[in-house]
Amino acid sequence: MFYRESGQFKTRYQDDQAVFTIAQDRYFVYAVVAFAYLVIPLWADEYWYEAVLIPFLVFAMATIGLNLLLGYAGQLSLGTGGFMAVGAYSAFKLITAFPDLNVIVAFLIAGLIAALVGILFGIPSLRIKGFYLAVATLAAQFFLTWMFNKIGWFYNNNPSGTLTAPPREMLGYTITSAHATPQTRYMIALILVTVFAVIAKNLIRGRIGRSWMAIRDMDIAAEIIGFRPYRAKLLAFGISSFYCGVAGAMLLFLWLGSVETEAFDINVSFQVLFMVIIGGLGSMLGSFLGAAFITLVPVFLVNAPHLVGLEMPTDTQTNIEVMIFGGLIIFFLIVEPHGLARLWQIAKEKLRRWPFPY
Repeated sequence: MFYRESGQFKTRYQDDQAVFTIAQDRYFVYAVVAFAYLVIPLWADEYWYEAVLIPFLVFAMATIGLNLLLGYAGQLSLGTGGFMAVGAYSAFKLITAFPDLNVIVAFLIAGLIAALVGILFGIPSLRIKGFYLAVATLAAQFFLTWMFNKIGWFYNNNPSGTLTAPPREMLGYTITSAHATPQTRYMIALILVTVFAVIAKNLIRGRIGRSWMAIRDMDIAAEIIGFRPYRAKLLAFGISSFYCGVAGAMLLFLWLGSVETEAFDINVSFQVLFMVIIGGLGSMLGSFLGAAFITLVPVFLVNAPHLVGLEMPTDTQTNIEVMIFGGLIIFFLIVEPHGLARLWQIAKEKLRRWPFPY
């Protein structure tokens, strides 16, 4: 009754191949986009921007990138943090070396540099897969963070070893560093995530996406029917690393403003991997749901004791947060191993049959 396709006729091939073939899906997406662009800027304060919204958008970008590689192409990677570091350091060097360079252009070039690095470290995927590929990408994670930490040229020989985003303007507004308002940085991050999410959605619906999914399901059969596994795998590593590189640049210039190599350590790689698994492998919606879960739950756990008037030592609270957070991850993996996106899919299927959902 609420979610049925009755009366929604498709008279063109383009209508049948649309991203959202059901009107209810389109209205829901339009409502979410309108809420993000029009409603949130009216009520969100600095805490919401800095602690929730901007981190969510940064990790959503990185999660989309890893989901393209793991969820659609079936290639396991533990080097996400390293590729994000490539994007952050590349954007920093570009903007400091060329002060007149547009920030968005610098983000895109940094993403391309990260893509080249991703292709380089993705070469082992031509011979190995699964756990062994994860170990190879883990080596990339440690090598990249070590290189950025030891070679002073990458951080302009700053004695502290930190990267500090210089203030840059676009259309008369300061959009980077502490001089930019949180609302401005949020809007830039939101626009970037929206554009690249649309590109990724259309990418996986085309020839490239079909080749990735064929390789993921059975690479030998995919090669027999005409797909080129080597090209598909390297392209997956390159595009995934591009998204992670842009996410790293966003983390430095639109969120933290100042970072060290510890901001891109192995914990970040595992964090983004958990976002993909919890949200749902091979689902664009799952990338956003997983990023929202991993971002919001720690914020809730930090503020929960204060809401009930409970005071405890900081170290005890931190340990309890880690245990609860880990327990929630295990719980969701047991209850719904296909991720939160699968729960949304089940809900839509029940709405299609309402009032007889079973």
